[in-house]
Amino acid sequence: MFDALSERLEDAWKKLRGQDKISQSNIQDALKEVRRALLSADVNLQVVKDFISDVEAKAQGAEVISGVSPAQQFIKIVYDELVEVMGESNVPLAKADKPPTVVLMAGLQGTGKTTATAKLSLHLRKQNRSCLMVATDVYRPAAIDQLVTLGQQIDVPVFELGTDVNPVEIARQGVAKAQEMGVDTVIIDTAGRLQIDQEMMGELAQIKETVQPDETLLVVDAMTGQEAANLTLTFHDQIGITGAILTKLDGDTRGGAALSVRGVSGKPIKFVGVGEKVEALQPFYPDRMASRILNMGDVLTLVEKAQEEIDLADVEEMQSKIVEARFDFNDFLKQMRLLKNMGSLGGILKLIPGMGKLSSGDLEKGEVQLKRTEAMINSMTKEERGNPELLAKSPSRRRRIAKGSGFKENDVTKLVSDFTRMRSMMQQMGQGGMPAMPGMGGMNPMAGMNPMGGMGNARPGFRGYSGGSKKKKTKKKKKKGFGNL
Repeated sequence: MFDALSERLEDAWKKLRGQDKISQSNIQDALKEVRRALLSADVNLQVVKDFISDVEAKAQGAEVISGVSPAQQFIKIVYDELVEVMGESNVPLAKADKPPTVVLMAGLQGTGKTTATAKLSLHLRKQNRSCLMVATDVYRPAAIDQLVTLGQQIDVPVFELGTDVNPVEIARQGVAKAQEMGVDTVIIDTAGRLQIDQEMMGELAQIKETVQPDETLLVVDAMTGQEAANLTLTFHDQIGITGAILTKLDGDTRGGAALSVRGVSGKPIKFVGVGEKVEALQPFYPDRMASRILNMGDVLTLVEKAQEEIDLADVEEMQSKIVEARFDFNDFLKQMRLLKNMGSLGGILKLIPGMGKLSSGDLEKGEVQLKRTEAMINSMTKEERGNPELLAKSPSRRRRIAKGSGFKENDVTKLVSDFTRMRSMMQQMGQGGMPAMPGMGGMNPMAGMNPMGGMGNARPGFRGYSGGSKKKKTKKKKKKGFGNL
């Protein structure tokens, strides 16, 4: 996500490195790089012009704080402007004073509207809001069947009357059914077209007039760049929308849509789709997105992902196991599976500050290593998983596991050795110690990513490791990023 834009912005920071202050002359090259980066990202031209103008004005008027380099100060200014362009703060979904809240989904065909309807339903269900989905797309083959299947998958009911009933009547009866059922929110999936036409807009207008929705959300494909912003503006002018859902953001390396929608249409992005799975929908936070664009990670989203998958009782139990050195292969396997439930390894690591620059090759190696590790653990007996010392003492057991998993005995030996070393290190850190940090070898993909106890101090119950390497004091190097801000 935003990889290309992030790389181009790095060139802008380089223009100010080595400078002792921000001036009219030395900022121009950096601004040119930012302009090129935004245009390459397919950001709307007027948005780019306004962005550069505002950054230039703020940069020249900014006082460089003692201990912060001009490059760091410039990054902070760009960050603040990115947040402002994308909407400053999250705009939550509306909630009617008297249930049900009616949400109307609109958009062109192929943007993932039906899937987004199911994703939004699941998101609301996790907030303990009951939902009913209404299928009014009577034109696209199997559109109704698709919504029914998704509804069964996420355990949300679907109201449908087949393909022979007028969509406006289906919507009206759907809202009435929601009132009868006493559900909190009704989400209406409407038909899309390959392009905007009067018939499509007329039908949407009729449905909107009939059901009087509290939210009218336009689903747009993030990969269309600034065209997504123009589409949002067109729909708003003709129908009147309250916000947008950007789908396929995980495949958008440019970022033009996310940076253009609010500036062009004036309507906020409320949610973003970050994967094909029905769980892959996130509320849109401009500040978090700006951090991702600038390769600064997104710890809050990471913690929220963990909260969805982890029980606090498990956290306390795991911390106890770590301190008492009872952490075994069963626990390790459980954590690997928790990571999988949170998303791809690459997606998780890029939420961690400083990890955004990992190459696709490194991420692929990490994924492969996790699969190798899981295969070897699955070849162990129940007794061996619970008592790793058995494997450390028995070459014959290691040979059997290697044969069963399809790897070499040396691979299993290395796994056991790395695991034992990691467990010892985790115990010392759990007790407040500061052990040396030996290379973790085959365990490296998991280093620093213990989802049960290594999320840092973002919230109680997620106490992280405070330990670090014992190193001789050396002259401090300047930090990249915000520095002391």
